[in-house]
This record gives sequence, structure tokens and C-alpha cells, in this order.
Amino acid sequence: MNPPVSTLLADKGSAIVSVPVSATVGDAVRVMNTHKVGAVLVMNGDQIAGIFTERDVLYRVVATELPPATTPLAQVMTRDPKVLAADATVSEALAFISEKRCRHLPIVENGKLIGLISQGDITRWLVQAHKAQAEHLMSYISGEYSV
Repeated sequence: MNPPVSTLLADKGSAIVSVPVSATVGDAVRVMNTHKVGAVLVMNGDQIAGIFTERDVLYRVVATELPPATTPLAQVMTRDPKVLAADATVSEALAFISEKRCRHLPIVENGKLIGLISQGDITRWLVQAHKAQAEHLMSYISGEYSV
């Protein structure tokens, strides 16, 4: 079973946590904390200008001792993030995330942003999709399974 990533969005919901390109690092971090997410999309109107992640906070802000309250987000965000089409498969998304070493992936359909998936979303979907297999394996490992 290898459905399109739009399936993940259908389960997760397509709410997009974003900030405007004019935001500061402090603004973005507050939004991330409020929504309990590891990344926000940085938007210029309805266009993706970038993505700002926990890694960006660590490597581009904290490590360089930039002041979050006054540092423009546009200065430290990841510009022009890679996107994936809504009809790409879950396997393609997993391979893409592994190859590009990213944790968050904007999903587009007909050039329009429709959602954001994360490594965790893919993992949750895989666990749910293969729950029966996992339960079978666990019963075998624990010795409760008989042939």
C-alpha cells in the first residue's frame, strides 16, 4: 500500500502554520511554541518564501548569537524550500526527506500550497498502516505467538 501524501493531509488536516516574511525570529518562535510545531512556513502573500525550523533557530540564531526579537526572519529562514506534489506517494516522500535530510515538507497541488507534512506524520501513518503486522511481530518477540 503506497498512497499519495494527500492521504496524510486528509488524516492530519491541512491547517498550515505560517508567518509573514516580515516577521522576526521571535515572532516565528512564538507561533511555533503556540502551535507546538517544529517548523513554520514563511509566506509572502500566498507564495512560500521559505521555511523556518527548530534547526534554523539553533544553527542560524542561537549559535551566531543573533537577537530573536529584532532579527528579521527573512535573514535566517531556509529560502525556497523543496516542495512535493500532492500526488507523490508516501514512499517518495520518505525517500525525499531521507535524501534531502529535511524534517518538514510543504505539499502543493497545481502550484498551490495545500499543507505541510513532517517526518513524524509519515512515521505515524506507517505505524497505523502496519499496526496489525507490528502487533503480530510483538507477540512473536514476546513469546506469545505459536506456529
